[in-house]
Amino acid sequence: MKKFLRKNAWNQEGTFDNPDLFWYAKAVAEMQSRKLDDPTSWWFFAAIHGENIAGDPSGIDWNTIKTPPNVPTSPVPSTSIKNKYWNQCQHQSWYFAPWHRGYLMALEIQIRAIVIELNGPSEWALPYWNYFGGDKENKIPPAFTQQFFDSNTPNPLFVTARYGPDNDGNIYVKLFKDGKPRVTQNCELKTVYTGNQNCFGGPETEFSHYGTLFPEESLETNPHNFVHNDVGGVAQGNEGIMSDPNTAALDPIFYLHHCNIDRMWASWNAKGNNNPSQTEWLGGPREIGEREFVMPLVDGKEWIYTPNDVTNLDSLDYGYDNLETKTESDTVDNTSERLKKLGIPTLDHVQLTENTMDNNEKPTELVGANQGSFEIKNEVTSTTVNLSDKGLKKVSKSFLKASAEEVPDRIYLVLENVKGNVNANTLEVSVNNQHVGFISLFGLRNASLGDSHGGRNGLSFSLDITNIIDELHLENDLENINSLNVAVTPDNEILSDTKITVGRISIYREKQ
Repeated sequence: MKKFLRKNAWNQEGTFDNPDLFWYAKAVAEMQSRKLDDPTSWWFFAAIHGENIAGDPSGIDWNTIKTPPNVPTSPVPSTSIKNKYWNQCQHQSWYFAPWHRGYLMALEIQIRAIVIELNGPSEWALPYWNYFGGDKENKIPPAFTQQFFDSNTPNPLFVTARYGPDNDGNIYVKLFKDGKPRVTQNCELKTVYTGNQNCFGGPETEFSHYGTLFPEESLETNPHNFVHNDVGGVAQGNEGIMSDPNTAALDPIFYLHHCNIDRMWASWNAKGNNNPSQTEWLGGPREIGEREFVMPLVDGKEWIYTPNDVTNLDSLDYGYDNLETKTESDTVDNTSERLKKLGIPTLDHVQLTENTMDNNEKPTELVGANQGSFEIKNEVTSTTVNLSDKGLKKVSKSFLKASAEEVPDRIYLVLENVKGNVNANTLEVSVNNQHVGFISLFGLRNASLGDSHGGRNGLSFSLDITNIIDELHLENDLENINSLNVAVTPDNEILSDTKITVGRISIYREKQ
């Protein structure tokens, strides 16, 4: 049995009837009483994820993006301390899951030390918020919605700058929109950790504070990004603090959200899926001469860790009370179902698994693109993606040669170099009037203007449209078309001072 067991925050419904949340609130209040330059303070820990005070070197204009209220802006630690600890979070990267696991453990150690000082349980562990748990569990736990801890004490878990997915102060995760799955656990169905398209853990990168690519249905893409924006939201042009990576870790619900993300990684491993074996992943960025992952400890020492140090929960002496995850199985187009739909006979000796579709080592080829960049407007913004005859012939040929041992090409739509000055929005994308997916813009502003590993090129989003191409093939229309109509619809109003642009929409084929 693990010494420290993380439990679902929804295991009791009363505001602070859950003792884990009671002690969490007590400890958060203590950490918030400490100074910014204290490595054990709440503010310092938030800045480890992303710097949230004036003077941020990321290039963001803090005159228009205000520091959240009650956040200290001084005393600032020395430059050497800031360079060692602050702005470490890994995004759009295969380091996303392991870096955040170490970050959670470091915060948990700080909190547990305070809990013990307050005569609380020595085995205290961070709870997790399982928004997929059913009933009302997609709503934020009640302990985070009460303004007061008791009759006279403000509740440190309560944050005013949470606006929710509907921007009305109702904080919940919008799992469905108009009957369509929006926030899912379908990343759990992936069988390969790393890749640019069909993967669980994200693309292979160097140190990536803000990267460039979100593969569809990776752990970070969905559910992680959607939950951030659903909690943070936006009101009167002001984003909630969970909607911005630079401020997200100021919100106490951040850590419960990330505990659930960490639980999903543990669940994925428990299903028999393997983490990367490359030295560059096991050793982390410092293996290739870049920044190391380092956290402050309670005794004034530091913990330098690598992904390899945090992959085994048994050796880390903590675990979860439940690793069960559920997926929207009807949204998954696995190989055997696809072949059956296409009328391609399967063979008993051919093992049909999602591995067949996870050929991230194989090159992709451009099949079509629109004419150039465009700006997202309110309501619907449409563009025409012209297809090349040469590319279509290759796709058609893959259908003609198809068999159980040679699966037809997989087709992806990519929104390239999306840029903007807002994070808290979600886009719905359709192709030829058929819904293909939702995109969360969490992290967009930082990737567009800040210290982006991709050279401030914004973000790119991949969506699998294989099903639509399969249908065109079955209707004998594939060789008769020369373009696809792509429509993008924002969830939130695009205000006069808000701008979101798409550099290009392209279509790629991936030989299977």
